[in-house]
Amino acid sequence: MKVAIATDGNLVSAHFGHCQTYTIYEVDESKKKVINKEVIENPGHQPGFLPGYLAKLGVNCIIAGGMGPRAQELFAQNNIITITGASGRVDDVIQEYLNGNIADRGNICDHGEGEHGGHCSH
Repeated sequence: MKVAIATDGNLVSAHFGHCQTYTIYEVDESKKKVINKEVIENPGHQPGFLPGYLAKLGVNCIIAGGMGPRAQELFAQNNIITITGASGRVDDVIQEYLNGNIADRGNICDHGEGEHGGHCSH
């Protein structure tokens, strides 16, 4: 299984589409172990592009601070699980995921709400 974490430096990004990089972990869930770790540059935030792009890389799950409902729908269409509300160091977050301690907590990002007229402030 491959898990992508939207990353800024070594921290989970508040918004999946505007992160600097994606840290992609290949994991063995039965052994709760990371097999491989790769960091890739974000190819750019274009509406509808990233879910398909990450699916082509074999990603099964995306973890981020936040993302909009349309992005979540597109990830679901690509059979990618979305987990939002995550924060902290990416290596700690992947271990918490493997230990079963990460659940979708809702968006950290206020994407699509408030005074920004439907645009994320991140």
